[in-house]
This record gives sequence, C-alpha cells and structure tokens, in this order.
Amino acid sequence: MATSSYRGLGSVSPPPPTAAYIHIPFCRQRCFYCDFPIAVTGFQSLNLDGWVGEYVEAVCQEIAGQQYLGLPLSTVFFGGGTPSLLPIAGLEKILAAVDKSLGIAPAAEISMEIDPGTFDQAQLHSYKNLGINRFSLGVQAFQDNLLTLCGRHHRRRDIDQAFTAIAKENITNWSLDLIAGLPEQTTTDWHSSLSLALEAGPNHISCYDLVLEPQTVFDKWEQRGKLTLPPSERSANFYRHAQHVLTQAGFHHYEISNYGRPGYQCRHNQIYWRNLSYYGFGMGATSYIDGKRFGRPRTRNDYYQWLESWLKQGRKTPGERVAPLENLLESLMLGLRLTAGVTWEQLPVISPGAKQTILATLTSFGDRPWLEFYDRNNELLSPENITTAAVQRFCLTDPEGMLYSNQILSALFAALEED
Repeated sequence: MATSSYRGLGSVSPPPPTAAYIHIPFCRQRCFYCDFPIAVTGFQSLNLDGWVGEYVEAVCQEIAGQQYLGLPLSTVFFGGGTPSLLPIAGLEKILAAVDKSLGIAPAAEISMEIDPGTFDQAQLHSYKNLGINRFSLGVQAFQDNLLTLCGRHHRRRDIDQAFTAIAKENITNWSLDLIAGLPEQTTTDWHSSLSLALEAGPNHISCYDLVLEPQTVFDKWEQRGKLTLPPSERSANFYRHAQHVLTQAGFHHYEISNYGRPGYQCRHNQIYWRNLSYYGFGMGATSYIDGKRFGRPRTRNDYYQWLESWLKQGRKTPGERVAPLENLLESLMLGLRLTAGVTWEQLPVISPGAKQTILATLTSFGDRPWLEFYDRNNELLSPENITTAAVQRFCLTDPEGMLYSNQILSALFAALEED
C-alpha cells in the first residue's frame, strides 16, 4: 500500500467509553449454528455455589480492576449465552460492581438477553427492580420443526408463555429476534413468523440471516451434504419481505438487521455501529478502549488465567492502537450497516485522496440501485453532481443495497488498501 493517503494521519484516540457489554456464557445446550463462547449447563437450575459463582466473581474482579475514565455508562448490555439462566443475585452483584467502578447514568439503557423457557413473570419483575429496562427475546422461529432442526431448547409453547409474562409485567421496551434462511425454512414459515412477531407487540424486531460459522454443527453438516438450506434467492426474498412487512407496520429499518418503532432503537448496539469506544467484560468479550481493540479468551479457564495475569501486570489496556487505515475500514463497514449511512464527519481522520477513492469506488456501482448520496441540506444528489465537495452523506439503499453490502464493502476495502 502506498502511504500518500495516510501519511501523517496518526491514530486518533476515540472518547472514553460510555457503554459496557457483559458476557454471561451459560446455555442449556449449544444451538447448531452457534459459535459464541458459552458454557453448557444442561437443564439444571443454577445457583452461585461452585463454578457459576466463580465466574460471577471473576467478572466482578475484572470490572473492579478497570481504570475509571471519567464518564458514567449510558448503556449496559448483558449478552450471552443466556443471561436469564443466571440467578438474580448474580446479576445484582455484577450491576453493583459496574455502578461502583464505572458509574451508571440515571437514564441509562440496561439491556438483557432472555430466552423462552428460561424465565417467568416473577423473574421479569426482579430484573426490573434491578434497573434492567430493555429485554431481547431470542425466539428465532415459531415453528417447532425449525427450532428442533436448529438445536434450540425451547418450543412454541415456551414462546407463548414468554409473551404472556412480558405482557403481564407491562414491559414495552423489548425486542424479538428471528433468524431467516434456516434449514428447510419455507416462505410460508417466514411470513408466519413475521406475522406472529407483530402480533406479540414488541417495539423492536431483529431479523438475522443465518451464517454458517466454521466448526459449528451446521457447518459440519453442510460439508457432509446433510444440510438443506433455502436457495440464495429465496433467502434474499426473505430479507425483502421482512423489510416490506415491518416498515408497513410502522417499524423504522435503522440497521441492516434491526427494526424499531420511534424511540425504541437499541442505543447500546449503535455504539458499535458508530465505531465508538466500549468496555467488554467476561470470557470472549471484546473491548475498544483508548483506540485499542482487544478480546478475552473464549473458555472459562483461559479467561481466569488472562484475568489473573492482567491484574498482576497493572491492569493496563492490552494491545496496540488500531492503525488509521484499519480504523477507517471498520468505520465504513460498521457505519454502512445503518440505513442513515455515513457522513464524512463520522469517519476518523481521512485524507482528500481517501475521500476520492471512496467515492470513485461507490459510484462504480452507479448502474445498480444500491447507493444514494446526499448533500449538506440532505437533498439527494444526481449522479452528475456527486463530488467530494458536494457529498455530505452516503448510504446503502433499502433493501437492495443492504442485500449487496458485502460486495460493496469488498470493493471499498480492496480500493483503500491499494490506495
């Protein structure tokens, strides 16, 4: 790579984190598509004796060891795994550690992933008493045959019971997750899942495309020819159909996989998509602090060893600062996931040459309806008026540009790496 576009740009540190992700790894069983760092528990009830309590204690030690950077948290997110398997006392202990060491702003969004069949109304009430004010329900599909094919532990009856508990507890800020492109999933299945999701009344819906991650059960079945996935065009039509149905129902498609009614967009995830700083705690979690992005080991024992070493070595932020080009590429990749797109001001320090490369690459797709360019008045620019001086914001079209985002990003990355 020539240095003309990046010489002298330096690596600018982002502002201190105002978001924290906490990984709760416990799961009853591993889903066939899952490559997350988890600890399988079976169907036993968990308590804080033994290894579960040991993990909670380790996470609290890591949080307490974090050097306070001066800003209270505006978002906290308990992900997993299945956080709703952790006893209430464990969540309470972790939240207390976060508040003591980092501070939680009064109006903070505190989110928690929950799975059908792992909670009841009394648990929801206890979560609310802890200050948790946003819930993400992992439905994935409404059809029992698809849930079985995925290795999910819950069934339709558990989903219905979850809806009843949420309604009785008067929870309005909750999200429902679905997966498109599952094995043997039909168009009728997908339409039914979207309809049933809307009937349940969430104010946020996430529709993720199935990804075959390496070494998962699905990946191994695919290699053996034992996995029947929907054809690519059907999966693309699943995406188009979800966009049509959900936007017609009043949801704003604000991110490639996420839809929210006004006021219910996930504040925490937008920290990631805007390439801003965040804390991560627990096994497998990633942090982005002081311009450094680093992860933790993905197994409990390795995580404990890492934590002990980190504490002994003075709790310094590991790793090297993200290089300017890498930071730019990440900002483009993450920012273009948002339907609002990217403005030049949202990108890290960027040279005029890099701007020209970005626009030249994006406009090379001009014969396809995948991209739009806007000026400072938020007016759509015609092709002949697209220049670095005129363009203020650029975005992928919805849904077609979003469908081809990988192709567009690959071209961007190749052009910038050669610049």
